[in-house]
Amino acid sequence: MRIKVNDTVEVISGNFKGVRGTVQRVYPAKQMIVISGVNIVKKHQKSRPTGGRSRAQGGIIEFEAPIHISKVMLVEGGAKTRVGLRRDENGRPVRYSKKSGAELD
Repeated sequence: MRIKVNDTVEVISGNFKGVRGTVQRVYPAKQMIVISGVNIVKKHQKSRPTGGRSRAQGGIIEFEAPIHISKVMLVEGGAKTRVGLRRDENGRPVRYSKKSGAELD
């Protein structure tokens, strides 16, 4: 995947279009990412035993749900850009901005 943890991205489609945030988690097998402050959902959770004397508290919890990687673009230098891969002099792949040509890593 060309998007990594701690990258700043902008949502380009869907309900959160135009919102920027940083990537918290990446799920490469599903091609999904979790972005801070984007796609916040509510989950109704029942209280349940934890194996000790106390119970896990129930209620409505809010958390960021993953969104597909095709719905975001990397932000570099304040502008959205595509990400490309090229090899350096040692033959290792390096991410670069297709708009400016600068290396990202």
